[in-house]
Amino acid sequence: MDRRKFVLAAAAAPLCAHSFLARAQGKSMKDIQALQNNWKSFLPAGMSVPSAAEPLKLSKEEWRKRLPNELSYRVLREEATERAGSSPLNEEKRAGIFACAGCGLPVFTSEMKFESGTGWPSFFTTIPGAFETKKDFYLIYPRTEYHCKRCGGHHGHVFDDGPPPTNQRWCNNGAALKFIPKDGGKAA
Repeated sequence: MDRRKFVLAAAAAPLCAHSFLARAQGKSMKDIQALQNNWKSFLPAGMSVPSAAEPLKLSKEEWRKRLPNELSYRVLREEATERAGSSPLNEEKRAGIFACAGCGLPVFTSEMKFESGTGWPSFFTTIPGAFETKKDFYLIYPRTEYHCKRCGGHHGHVFDDGPPPTNQRWCNNGAALKFIPKDGGKAA
């Protein structure tokens, strides 16, 4: 890439990020609650999904068979972290649902996603009841880690540097998610 293209791309980056941040910033807490309450409108017509009230407990061997690849196993079952910028879901822009790759529980909608610039899919809120949280001291300072309520799979960490009005950034490993497009197209 020549210097001129680089400078133009660098100058445009904040404008692109602004359009994604505006998705959350233009909303009130009442709008966020409506988005959370109406998450099923992002499912393909006629699709049924599991409930967080239906726990899924499997052995290590059963999890290895069920999950699509070794990275998903390491992230969901061993609390690993994928490399920043490595998930194709970071670029996913279609309307739909992000579900747990381990058990299929819906956890976010596409309208909850924003571009955080971190290299991981990020969301400003969740589908209610999808996650349980706990303190994580892995990096010495405390962080809030979150896990799928249905299968216990590790998804990521939540931070307080997200866009208003929630000020939350649910920083998710893409390997812990699968995307279900609302139009019934090819899932990612």
